[in-house]
Amino acid sequence: MPDAPHIVGDVMTSPAVAVGRDARFRRIVRVMAEHGVSAVPVVSGGGKVVGVVSEADLLPREEFRGCEPTRFERIRRRSDLAKAAGTTAAELMSMPAVTVHPDVTLAQAARLMAVQHVKRLPVVDDEDRLRGVVSRGDLLKVFLRPDEDIEEEVRRTVVSYLFPAFSHAIHVSVRNGIVGLRGPVHDVSLIWVAERLVRAVEGVVGVESRLRGEETGTGGTRTAQ
Repeated sequence: MPDAPHIVGDVMTSPAVAVGRDARFRRIVRVMAEHGVSAVPVVSGGGKVVGVVSEADLLPREEFRGCEPTRFERIRRRSDLAKAAGTTAAELMSMPAVTVHPDVTLAQAARLMAVQHVKRLPVVDDEDRLRGVVSRGDLLKVFLRPDEDIEEEVRRTVVSYLFPAFSHAIHVSVRNGIVGLRGPVHDVSLIWVAERLVRAVEGVVGVESRLRGEETGTGGTRTAQ
């Protein structure tokens, strides 16, 4: 079977840049600029994550600078107005913070980012202490995995597992993350299983299958991205 999927702990940035609750507005902006990030976790004195300050939390100050909001805007956008007046991380941060643990899979972390509409997730231990940060870019690192590594895993965990008697006759190639499978198999009903298992291998972008039945020649060409 395919090796265990990569987890957040494999790709996260650690140690992570963070700010304390008392960090001032300009300090937060400076930290983001110096480290090239769009958000920073806010931690308590014990290192526990209590919130996150993002660019979206800082923008209301610029948005409302030099203008007097109407009464309707004051009611409708009270939270933004409060942040526009905020001067410390505690006043500016969004809370509770959306966090993950290091043992969460990359697929789970990606889904959480999509559902919560965030670009970065603080990584915490069982006591909510900051251990790192994982970003969208970090999740994509798996697709930089060398083709040779992918090919070796496909041969070892898929081809040899499903078709032990035919593994020598099945050709496996990988180019830019796209896996090609070609050759005879003893059981055509296992072809779709092989394709699905190959897609589950970390770093695989797509599968081009030309597996066929040993005697009948059935199977055909299938491409799955």
